[in-house]
Amino acid sequence: MQAKVAIIMGSRSDAELMGETAKILQKFGVEHETRVLSAHRSPRAALDYVEKAESRGLRVLIAGAGAAAHLAGFVAAHTVLPVIGVPIDSSALKGLDALLSTVQMPAGVPVATMAIGKAGARNAGVLAVQILALNDPPLTEKLKQHRLEMEKEVAG
Repeated sequence: MQAKVAIIMGSRSDAELMGETAKILQKFGVEHETRVLSAHRSPRAALDYVEKAESRGLRVLIAGAGAAAHLAGFVAAHTVLPVIGVPIDSSALKGLDALLSTVQMPAGVPVATMAIGKAGARNAGVLAVQILALNDPPLTEKLKQHRLEMEKEVAG
């Protein structure tokens, strides 16, 4: 099957956290691929990857980065696909710098910004599934089942 979602991270050290995104996509049976690409350290490779994403069948791009966290904005600037940003707590500022870098996008170049850390990584996966489910009724049903499962967990 062809990947529909890309999980892009700025550093290999982000792999454990962004693995939470992959777990959600796997739960819903959504094919995805993972890449380490940096807006600062490998800008040409990142640009090449993003420019080819749509033609390769990708439909949603998830970018996780810490510190200056320019990756999601870089990605959004080079595609019309939906971009979801995950701020990573990898600096002395505990992810606040990453959050602000991800959320403060200029008008016309949106990045859907998640919470800092694990909850954000998991929610990025769920939001990607919700976007794909707009044209996929079976995936919509899986989302409804997921919500029922969460409700049962809370009820105990």
